Amino acid sequence: MTEQWKRQDDGLVRHLNDVFSPLQFPPELASRILTHASHPDAVRRHNARLSFVGRRVLQSYLLMFIHSSPALQPEHDYEKLALRALNTYTLGEHIAPNWRLGKVIKWKPMNVGNLSRPLGPDADVPAPLANATGDAVRSIGMYKVHGTTVEAVVGGVFHQFGGAVAHRLFHTRLLPHLCIQGSMEGLHAAYHQHALEVCEKMGGRTGPLLR
Repeated sequence: MTEQWKRQDDGLVRHLNDVFSPLQFPPELASRILTHASHPDAVRRHNARLSFVGRRVLQSYLLMFIHSSPALQPEHDYEKLALRALNTYTLGEHIAPNWRLGKVIKWKPMNVGNLSRPLGPDADVPAPLANATGDAVRSIGMYKVHGTTVEAVVGGVFHQFGGAVAHRLFHTRLLPHLCIQGSMEGLHAAYHQHALEVCEKMGGRTGPLLR
């Protein structure tokens, strides 16, 4: 089992290092970030604490962004804006795919009867789960788990690489993807232009995470 875990951890490290290059994630951290508490390997480590930290980091960066934005209006409610933009399901639906997290997260779906089995890098996803969309995806908990993992990535980056790197990740790799046109989900439309301007000032959606 130790050898299997090492092989899995190496794959998780490669994934995060590739998506967030040039950051180099230690194996223990990569494993913790990408293991949800629903997976049997959670007895070893899981991402609940990093998710908790990451959510607070995201809230802080979003509120600072809103407070400094020329789009801010007196009637805008900070709490409602944050709840809408950083809804865990929204993070799972709109951020996780851009970080290609779906193929590496270790978790176990719920409400799927005999199809409920641990999923992860080495697991074959049953066709009914692989082809699930919309409400079906929500019912098995995928968006929730993926959103929690997005939070854990942010928490892990903040913990390992510091606030400056996490801040750049927020503005270049996360917030632009929450500018969802014609939707009540994600960042309020009034802030889209400013969010994209900040992203461009930091080098765009693939801008450097390290300075």
